[in-house]
Amino acid sequence: EAEELGLERGFPEVGPQAMHGIEISPYAAELAKVTVWIGDIQWMLKHGFAPSREPILKTLDQIQCRDALMDIHEEKIVEDGREIIREITKPTSWPVTDAIIGNPPFLGGSKMREQLGNSYTENLRHMYLHSVPGGADLVCYWFDNALAMVRHGAGTGRPTRAGLVATNSIRQSTNRPVLERIVAEGEIYNAWSDQEWVNEGAAVRVSIVCFEGNASTLHRHIERSEISAVIGSEETSTADSSAKAPRNDKFLDGRVVAHINADLTGDDVGAIAFDITQAKPLEENAGMSFQGSQKIGAFDIEGDLARKWLKSPNPHGKPNGDVLKPSWNGMDVTRRPRDGWIIDFGTVMNESEAALYEIPFRYLVESVKPEREKNNRETYRKNWWRHGEPRLAMRAALSTTPNFIAISAHTKHHVLVRLPVSVLPDKALIVFASSSDAFFGLLQSRFHETWALRMGSSLEDRPRYTPTTCFETFPFPEGLTANLQPAHYTNPHAAAIATAAARLNQLRENWLNPPEWVDVVPEVVAGYPDRIIPKPEFAKAIKERTLTNLYNARAKGEVQWLDDAHRALDDAVAAAYGWVDYSCDMADDEILRRLLALNLARA
Repeated sequence: EAEELGLERGFPEVGPQAMHGIEISPYAAELAKVTVWIGDIQWMLKHGFAPSREPILKTLDQIQCRDALMDIHEEKIVEDGREIIREITKPTSWPVTDAIIGNPPFLGGSKMREQLGNSYTENLRHMYLHSVPGGADLVCYWFDNALAMVRHGAGTGRPTRAGLVATNSIRQSTNRPVLERIVAEGEIYNAWSDQEWVNEGAAVRVSIVCFEGNASTLHRHIERSEISAVIGSEETSTADSSAKAPRNDKFLDGRVVAHINADLTGDDVGAIAFDITQAKPLEENAGMSFQGSQKIGAFDIEGDLARKWLKSPNPHGKPNGDVLKPSWNGMDVTRRPRDGWIIDFGTVMNESEAALYEIPFRYLVESVKPEREKNNRETYRKNWWRHGEPRLAMRAALSTTPNFIAISAHTKHHVLVRLPVSVLPDKALIVFASSSDAFFGLLQSRFHETWALRMGSSLEDRPRYTPTTCFETFPFPEGLTANLQPAHYTNPHAAAIATAAARLNQLRENWLNPPEWVDVVPEVVAGYPDRIIPKPEFAKAIKERTLTNLYNARAKGEVQWLDDAHRALDDAVAAAYGWVDYSCDMADDEILRRLLALNLARA
């Protein structure tokens, strides 16, 4: 451009030496230096400059090989007249720069001890005790460090902005406190909430978050076309028209918004603002939702083997049916039941008592005990014949109801089912201690689904239902709250909800298992759910009859009866809320805004 104006061409004043970095792997650190220089050479050639030749690649000591989070060194001290060596840990100092960008390692909080070791994990968590939740993913520590740098960056010579890549779980309950601090002490001005990413050859979902401190004093220079170029998205005509948008605009997933919340949702410009992350747990919802039993070992057996064992006698004369139960996991709900059973010695049976159930106990001695004896947790080793996390509270709650409601913890579609209490739910199921049709209908309604999708987390591209955020915060209609028994419902629409829910459930059951296609066979243990056996000529067709396939078809507009049944249920639930203006066209954000207001009024 200078040459076109007849001016002398200037030489770039900024080069690779302006790039600082920290990388713990020696190989990766050297590779980063080479990559930066190659990028510099490519840029120089593209813009008509001759790159350096003596040497082509210079040293780049600003990229340092060290730990980016914790500085660990040894120090000699004298104690009781003896010289000892003590390990000293302190937070790593980051270089002072104009901005911070990074792609920190993707490592979940539950994997840190395994990958980083107990000592490192304990030291790191203790160091960030007051700013990062103990179970948070490793990436959260980078966000906290970056916030500390940019919080008061304007006018101080410190960085004013940061942009980091994280897995999309950064916006979910365990990790979100770090983003809540950023929103409280600074501002997220640009984010992509859920993007595809390739990490070491595996496809993952990530969030990209750009934030700053003292946001109100800063003047941004961001063009929409530049933002889209970062992630390779295509520009549209609307983007072109707003390419030079007002400098205080914020961008979420490529669109202009008025504000970005800590869960990486945003308020459209001119819309009524609300922040769903402000929802609080409600006392009336406590003690109703649970995660299923977590085995910690190979307690599962096939149905045919279980039925064989049920016929075997024991020395004390008690049946194996005491400790053998049908077991359901998430796939039993979303697909076809797999006829899985489980050995369950409960929560109080001691080893001597368990040994009297001869065959099941011997099976666990061979398949579970060797692994449990190696477990780091003393209680898992000591009580090896019991499930590791048997969910005492869940068992107590389910003991008062003939059946319960369940949803797969990770599911594409928000679909609930009823199960008899003789079935032991696996950890992949979230269960609700109620047999009420009205309660079932409220959970299956569009209103709870919309709330759960926003309040829950995700696994890859599948929503994850988390009881603490999805259920415990959900405001049920007045007179239909979760702590009420059906006999105490005072909402006049309870019966209509129950009727609509029962009809929806019956229609789905008729579709899943048409009476003409299956035989219903009583289980060998009285009180256990009947077996559904497909007739030979329909065995292939029945395999395709799953709730996932049914709701996939509904999403394509192919199941009118299912849409009608859901619409009737939603209308009844809307009436219970007193929303006389409700229609199926009501926007999800309007539903969330109303539910949030109800939640905050009760909290």
